[in-house]
Amino acid sequence: MGLAGAMVPAGMRKVVRDMIKFSVVDVLVSTGANLFHDLHEALGFRHYVGSAQVDDIMLEKMDVDRIFDTYAWDEEFVQTDRWLVEFTDRLEPRLYSSREFLHILGEQLSDDESILKTAAEMDVPVFCPALSDSSIGIALTAYRLKRFKAEKRALIIDPILDNLEILEIKQRAAKTAALYVGGGVPKNYIQQVTPMADIVSRRLEGHAYAVQITTDDPKWGGLSGCTLEESQSWGKLTSEARHATVYVDATIGLPLLFKALVERRSEWQARQPLALSSPAVV
Repeated sequence: MGLAGAMVPAGMRKVVRDMIKFSVVDVLVSTGANLFHDLHEALGFRHYVGSAQVDDIMLEKMDVDRIFDTYAWDEEFVQTDRWLVEFTDRLEPRLYSSREFLHILGEQLSDDESILKTAAEMDVPVFCPALSDSSIGIALTAYRLKRFKAEKRALIIDPILDNLEILEIKQRAAKTAALYVGGGVPKNYIQQVTPMADIVSRRLEGHAYAVQITTDDPKWGGLSGCTLEESQSWGKLTSEARHATVYVDATIGLPLLFKALVERRSEWQARQPLALSSPAVV
């Protein structure tokens, strides 16, 4: 499952969490924003219903951050960043994939509605290939500077380890399906597994099924709107793949999709989740 944007402030946190808990999702690839906002709420902070019709200069003076029609208090974001710096400072200074780092992070949380906590409990890998492009990356920058000033070794998130790990996961699976909520980096990251396998001389089939929920469309030329047929030209989906694109706001489409899956659970609940424990490859 590829999860783009900032769906947690948009109210989709529990939907995504339940999709993991019900074993609908075997692997999650997310933007850093979703994971930071999940952590933020796991620490007891909140997002607030606001309005897009507002004086943003006034909000800045009040230390209020706006995400379309959702508000957050900047001081609470800073507290979450500081918590992350302290958490990271306690870890062994070595190489980590984003998957391993986020798994350890999820194990520290006590909020049962947390995406990261539930993923850690269910042994569902969570990848964030653009971790630096988020508030988690901002906190890790502060951590790195802190260690540099103290002349101490620092841990390093190695994104190429993520590539090796997700490649191994794909190799373990006889057949795979992709669900794209939005596009961006998560969509491309899931799509690129097959071409990556070709380059490292591993013959893997593309995804056999794909569903895309997006508000973008092909005419703008961006990956978020590209058709799933285009993916077949790359071999990212098999030539026989069954696929569907739904042009709808994900905050409408994702809950409806999950509700339908729950109502028809008898048809798929016997499916065994892929055994993915510690897929690290060096």
